[in-house]
Amino acid sequence: MPIELKMLAWTVALGIVQIVLGASLATAQRGVAFNVSPRDAVVPPLTGVAGRVDRALRNLLETFPFFAAAALAVVFTQRTNGNTALGAQLYFGARVIYLGLYAAGVPYARTLVWTASMVGLFLVLLPLFS
Repeated sequence: MPIELKMLAWTVALGIVQIVLGASLATAQRGVAFNVSPRDAVVPPLTGVAGRVDRALRNLLETFPFFAAAALAVVFTQRTNGNTALGAQLYFGARVIYLGLYAAGVPYARTLVWTASMVGLFLVLLPLFS
């Protein structure tokens, strides 16, 4: 299996981990009663680590469709190369680190790591333009 597809699968797994972690933190903050309710009332905002993990998930969901499309396209068109493999690994690795930095509330490094994930995404996408 091409490394681009492996990194895509690992990124899906990371997303699932973020969903479960975020749900657990939200339940701890809002309580089980709220979690199992129909949530017709105004949802109280998450704070602290729970809020940061939730925002990290939202950020992953903003870039993931582009990464998935690029990874699938380079594999489908047989345009994978060393740079697309590196890019896919960079995207995934940076997303893992980003989650940890965001959860810990680390400001500037988090932005640098986000930038690295975007460089990775660009490396995967680039062969589709040639």
